[in-house]
Parts: sequence; C-alpha cells; structure tokens
Amino acid sequence: MTTMTETSARFREFKMPDVGEGLTEAEILKWFVQPGDTVTDGQVVCEVETAKAAVELPIPFDGVVHELRFPEGTTVDVGEVIIAVDVAPGSGDAPAAERAPAAVQQPVTEAEPEAPKARKPVLVGYGVSESSTKRRARKGVEVPGPAAAAIQAEINGHGAVVPESRPLAKPPVRKLAKDLGIDLATVTPTGEGGIITREDVHAAAVPAAAEVPAPSAPAVAVQAPAAPAAAVGARETRIPVKGVRKAIAQAMVGSAFTAPHVTEFVTVDVTRTMKLVAELKEDKDMAGVRVNPLLIIAKALLVAIRRNPEVNAAWDEAAQEIVQKHYVNLGIAAATPRGLIVPNIKDAHDKTLPQLAASLGELVSTAREGKTSPAAMAGGTVTITNVGVFGVDTGTPILNPGESAILAVGAIKLQPWVHKGKVKPRQVTTLALSFDHRLVDGELGSKVLADVAAILEQPKRLITWA
Repeated sequence: MTTMTETSARFREFKMPDVGEGLTEAEILKWFVQPGDTVTDGQVVCEVETAKAAVELPIPFDGVVHELRFPEGTTVDVGEVIIAVDVAPGSGDAPAAERAPAAVQQPVTEAEPEAPKARKPVLVGYGVSESSTKRRARKGVEVPGPAAAAIQAEINGHGAVVPESRPLAKPPVRKLAKDLGIDLATVTPTGEGGIITREDVHAAAVPAAAEVPAPSAPAVAVQAPAAPAAAVGARETRIPVKGVRKAIAQAMVGSAFTAPHVTEFVTVDVTRTMKLVAELKEDKDMAGVRVNPLLIIAKALLVAIRRNPEVNAAWDEAAQEIVQKHYVNLGIAAATPRGLIVPNIKDAHDKTLPQLAASLGELVSTAREGKTSPAAMAGGTVTITNVGVFGVDTGTPILNPGESAILAVGAIKLQPWVHKGKVKPRQVTTLALSFDHRLVDGELGSKVLADVAAILEQPKRLITWA
C-alpha cells in the first residue's frame, strides 16, 4: 500500500503504513514533531502501536510539517493520511490557513465505515487468527476547511506528479536499511512495482553481518512495570485492552482451545551448570557478552532438538500435515510494558555459544527498550519462558500458536539433595515442557525434556552429544 501521496508539487501527505504486513490499524502513541517543524528524509516523526509491537515511523521526504491529522491516542486505519508536509516552503504566497500551521483538533466521533474485505489481522509469530474480528469505531479529526479545500483543489486540478529519483520502499523498510547501514540505492528490489522489501534489505546486509560487533552485556530478564496506581478512594481501575496485549490474549485463547496441551515436569540438580556459568564468565572468548544460566539452558534445548528433531514441527490444520522444521528460531518470552512478547533468535541451531550469548543479549536489550520489530517476532519454532526470574518454581506454559513446544524454566535454588549417597546442599531447578499432543506424543516429549535435564546435570554432554 502506498504510504504517501502528492497533493501538489508543494504539499505531500504521509499515510499510515501497514507496518506489520496484514494489520488494519495502529494507534498513534507519540508525535515527535509539531506543525512548523522542519523534517528530513528518514527522520522519525511518530511512534505507533499495532497488535504486534510499537514501531517508529520515519518520514520519506524533506520539508516543513504543515499539519498533523490525528492527535496522540487515536487509532488510525492503515492508508489514512496522518501528516501533511510542505516540501517547498516559501515558494510563493499561500492562503492564510496554509501559512499558519494547522494544530491538531480535538477528536470527534466519526461513523465507522464498512470494513473492507481484506486480509485478516496477523499477530507476528502467532499465525493468522481464525476468528472474525470487529474493528472498534475510530476517532478522527476535522480537517481545517480552507487548507483542505486548497489541497483538494490541487488534487482535482492539474497537480503534476514529481517523479521519484530515489529507490522505492516503505518507511519501515527505509528505517531498517538505515539501522543496518545499507544504502537502498545498492539494493536489488524484488517487490511488486520495483519496491524494496525487508527481505531485500536483509539479503543486502548478510555480507556485512560478520562485521557487526557484539552488543554490550544485557539484562537476563525484561520485567513490566507495576500497574498504574488507583485513584484515591477508587474501588476499581479499568485498563483498555488493546495493541499487543489484546492480540496476545486472543492468540493464547486460540492456542489453549485449539492445540491439546500436555505438560511434563522434571526437577534437576544444576550445580555443575552453575559452576560452568561461573567459569565461562572468566573466559576471554566470552568477553563482551553476558553469560547466565539461560544461555546454557538455551544451548541444552537446541542440542535436545537436534537429537529429537521431530519435536521441532508445526501442525497444518488446513492441509492436515505435520510441517517438520529443519531450522530452529528460538523464541524467548519477555515481559514488557506493553505486554508479553516473544521475539526469536533466527537460526539459533547454527550459532556457537558466544554467538548465542550475543543474540540473547541483543534480544533482551531491544525488548527492554521497546524497540522489538515485528520481523523479530515472526517465524518462531520453539520457545523458552524463564519464570524463575520472578522466584517461581515452575508453571504450565501455553504454546505459541504455530509452535509445538515451550520450555518453562523455574527458579534455581539451593536445596537439600541426595548426591553420591549423601544429603548435600545443591543448586536445583524444575523444568516444565508443554507440547502439542497432536504431533508430539508422550515418548517424544519425555525424551526432549530428559535430554535437557541430563545436559544441565552434566553439561559436558554439550560436547559429547554435539
């Protein structure tokens, strides 16, 4: 979908893009510019929240902000114009209404248009929701009459379209290229009409991937802040369910009532794993990355999957097929202020231990900053949820739709344990593996969980089983 239009050679409009490939609306969280501000190509002008994540939107041209069409907190349909920019300020006299930057009006209720028969909203990493969804009435604003009339006159008149000399790409793709240091002029487009896609940018970035330095040491867990305090004397507080939290709630309900869940548990002595973690922290090959028990647990799960590849699969209901995955995109559940998200490490099975540590650190720090992209949450195959950071012993995690297994890691505690015939204090934890019983039977699920436990008890198996 085109995200910008030209009302004339002078005024250009920027539309709400489909930042999640399948979404129909997004909420404007924050404007970073105001009418009268100068903007440049690639500058972030606002932050929006979709059912997948919060995303910053860069403007794709230079100019002066003429008008913000919607205030913060407004839910806007994909394709709606959200900002108008004067790309040729000072070029001749304009009507008074155009010379004075238009302020955002107070929202007024607008009748809900008939929903188009388009793609269903998609939660990245959770597949397509089978249930029908109803879009709530959105809030709009009145466009100032004289300015709107002038712009419309240009549209209906002889306004010439200025040809674009730069590569064609959606704003999120431009930002992705900017973040990766990729010049779009060097990227070969494969999208319809010569548009550069995310995949094109990632393909262009592959040769430079090895040159990216390891990120700084991140935190192990991302925790959501406490709920807002209730007003004095209030007996109830109502919090709107929207954005990421709403989409995840729908996905979890769909998963719980679609896939037959089975959960198995095992309690294991991880004292040797904790000693290994302490040793790796002093290893020069692990310098610059954070080493923690989750790293060894993730590696153990990857080894268990390699020994039992049938667990890394998905159920295709429409085709009545089991889809075996020959790659592992390892999801790590992270609690954020906007709700639980599950970004994943692409091709985790191919990573060395230092590479896996760097990827985990980058994933967690990005989630903490609220910068996780929709692409980072797409295509997960197996997930780990670390409930132990909250002091919880274990749980019965719900599968992410489209995945066959999820491992819950409990708190690691010093407990009395029978070791070599004597009761001694040992570091102990409880693991829980939930799996889809349609394609993972009890034997397979038990083997995977037992392998993870065996590695954590004797981490040298990371070598002998490799």
